[in-house]
Amino acid sequence: MSTFFAKQEDQKPRWYIIDARDQVLGKVAVRAANVLRGKTKPTFTPHVDTGDFVVVVNAEKVVLTGRKETAKVYMSYSQYPGKEKRRTAKQVRATHPEKLIEHAVKGMIPHNRLGRQMITKLKVYPGATHPHAAQKPEPISL
Repeated sequence: MSTFFAKQEDQKPRWYIIDARDQVLGKVAVRAANVLRGKTKPTFTPHVDTGDFVVVVNAEKVVLTGRKETAKVYMSYSQYPGKEKRRTAKQVRATHPEKLIEHAVKGMIPHNRLGRQMITKLKVYPGATHPHAAQKPEPISL
């Protein structure tokens, strides 16, 4: 018996929606990353993008456990001396709440060309509305 390898042209991606209201950030990110990678499908192949599209709504209402709201620090560096920026999760939530989920999911997918292709299928919105109703996304429970 030969090993099955999925082919990119045979994949028909579906759309899923995750409501992050009152959900823990890590659990939302793990579920989204697994669907993006295609690990929930029986045709999962590590070197092929077999994943589906994921829409995450209510990103501003996601929950961080413990003291992470003030203790967790997001750092960015512009490659210029002295241009390092440090922001707490509370500051990030105040300006761009969708970045919390995007950052968590991005760390859970491969860090290569395939991962950069997969992360484009993640759509995160701070509120309850999204422009992807035409795709008829199916809800995912956590």
